[in-house]
Amino acid sequence: MLARLSPLPAAERVAAAYDEAGRICDEDAAQNEAIGRHGLRLIQEIAARRGADGVVNILTHCNAGWIATVDWGTALAPIYMAHDAGLKVHVWVDETRPRNQGASLTAWELGSHGVPHTVVADNAGGHLMQHGMVDMVIVGTDRVTRSGDVANKIGTYLKALAAHDNDVPFWVALPSTTIDWRVQDGLAEIPIEERGGAEVTAITGRTADGRIETVQLTPPGSGAANPAFDVTPARLVTGLITERGCCDASRDGLAGLFPEQA
Repeated sequence: MLARLSPLPAAERVAAAYDEAGRICDEDAAQNEAIGRHGLRLIQEIAARRGADGVVNILTHCNAGWIATVDWGTALAPIYMAHDAGLKVHVWVDETRPRNQGASLTAWELGSHGVPHTVVADNAGGHLMQHGMVDMVIVGTDRVTRSGDVANKIGTYLKALAAHDNDVPFWVALPSTTIDWRVQDGLAEIPIEERGGAEVTAITGRTADGRIETVQLTPPGSGAANPAFDVTPARLVTGLITERGCCDASRDGLAGLFPEQA
């Protein structure tokens, strides 16, 4: 925006800003549609092994759909495309405590699109994987290092550990703008936001008569820690789904898709 608006006279900047915003939206939608196409092939491969009557069960964490981006989403784009293509998909939706983005946003999105889904407690993912009830995990990400480490909503790392232990593919969907080419080691170099403890000690929801209320969950005087994100090391990531295709979560993998950046 600064590059576009700075050279212009003040009287021309508003119109130019709207024009640039529209271009950014169109670019984002195109990137996410491409992510969806590349991720769709992964779901199709599982569906082919499942057969005509099989259901592909996908677990996701937090919200990485069209509420978070434009039109498609990142992690949800392949799921929407698979559903629209007639594949039988079912999504396990982590509640994503403490802000409950999965239970409120992702579940609402999937329901609006007609995608079969089930909301589960955050701690249920490992159990589902142990019992063969998850075929793949797809999550979004807020930041990816040039070596393939992934920073995403708190709890993502635990899902990756469970997936690794149970041989469940763990994929991360992202536009290339999410890659921070300046950062090598996610654990050492990505700062983690610590949010207010009230998000953990209280919860807001709808009562039976439709009112929105906030209630206390913890005893008075109990403290709360609230790290908002965690870092999943590249070794636990099956691969990255980008607008240019899929690649290993590694420096070489990313360099193969984005040689001009590497």
